[in-house]
Amino acid sequence: MGFTVDFSPQALHDLEAAVSEIAKDRPERAESFGIELVDKTDILEKFPFSGNIVPEFGDERIRELHHKPYRIVYEVREKQALVVILRYWHTSRGYIRK
Repeated sequence: MGFTVDFSPQALHDLEAAVSEIAKDRPERAESFGIELVDKTDILEKFPFSGNIVPEFGDERIRELHHKPYRIVYEVREKQALVVILRYWHTSRGYIRK
């Protein structure tokens, strides 16, 4: 049995903001890019530790996948068999503040 992937309210807000921003210039691309960002997390159901540890946090449970230009930051809650997507963070914004 695999892990469940869930999305924090902040991650959903980030995702909506990303799609809205892309839609300003490329409405035909916005929806498909949003789907790609969500689909990128599918691997976490079977391989929750596949991402890199987020350097800003230095915590083995807080990891990230990349889908340029976004960092997909997530937390592994191993005892609950749960992965929570915390943020979709555009790399132009620099580091994530703790």
